Amino acid sequence: MTTVEHTASATEVLGLRLDSPLVVGSGLLTDQERNIRRLLTGGAGAVVTKTIHPGPLPGGDERLLHLPTGMINSTTYSRRGVAAWCAMLSRFAEDDLPVIASLHASSPAALAELAARVADTGCRALELGISCLNEDGGPDDSARRVADYTSAVRRATRLPFSVKLAIGERAGERVAAAVEAGADAITLSDTIAGLAVSPDSGEVLLGRAFGYSGAGIKPLVLAAIYELRRGGLSVPVMGSGGVRSGTDVAEYLTVGADAVQVYTALHTRMHQTLAEIRRGFDTWLGARGGSLADVVGRALDGAKG
Repeated sequence: MTTVEHTASATEVLGLRLDSPLVVGSGLLTDQERNIRRLLTGGAGAVVTKTIHPGPLPGGDERLLHLPTGMINSTTYSRRGVAAWCAMLSRFAEDDLPVIASLHASSPAALAELAARVADTGCRALELGISCLNEDGGPDDSARRVADYTSAVRRATRLPFSVKLAIGERAGERVAAAVEAGADAITLSDTIAGLAVSPDSGEVLLGRAFGYSGAGIKPLVLAAIYELRRGGLSVPVMGSGGVRSGTDVAEYLTVGADAVQVYTALHTRMHQTLAEIRRGFDTWLGARGGSLADVVGRALDGAKG
């Protein structure tokens, strides 16, 4: 059983008491039990699993394209079956580990069924990964669609959950739809559409646009969270996009995020990078002699709506 240190950087997200607001986001790096456990002992306040899907796409080509400002990836959902994930989540629950299960399915009813099954493992928190654009054609991520998935899960389980959404057109409407339908928190942002081409051959690398993440989207996500908070959004927010340092974490908290996800940067020296980001934020916070509560939303003080 883990013991959370009551440090200045401790926080609570989705009912989980975390010793740091730094959360490892969902992706290839969180598809294995040993990785999740090591990330938790190496500085993460919590870890979000790779997205569990009851009918994942058949094994295929999941590729990563590294860019100077981030990464384009063609990945979708875990190839691991639901039964295997449920067994793993049960082990995490037995050890009282702060693991958030990322879930998606092909319909609201199927997602509700999956959420109920995962809740039976003892898992204490969920993230709905309903906005992955790497499926063929990507989702028509309308407010109606978001509300349908969110309300279905809310009816199926009492577990706290966050809905992961992407910035972009009508983001405010989609966030509002999730909250009104019962989401306990919002994760912002999922990847956004990105394309890379060869200037010499004209080839579209990876074949089409896929999900882009990394430093290039951080200012956009910061702006989105800031405006949502100015507009009155009151539920917890997990900021996600372009975190590479402790000061990036601080920036997200300052505009109103309650926790901060890191993922893309961990594809380089995964555990060492996580430790450096955690150490950097703890040092930054310690130098100011305050607590997390002193930082969250500070940029909003005196801001006019």
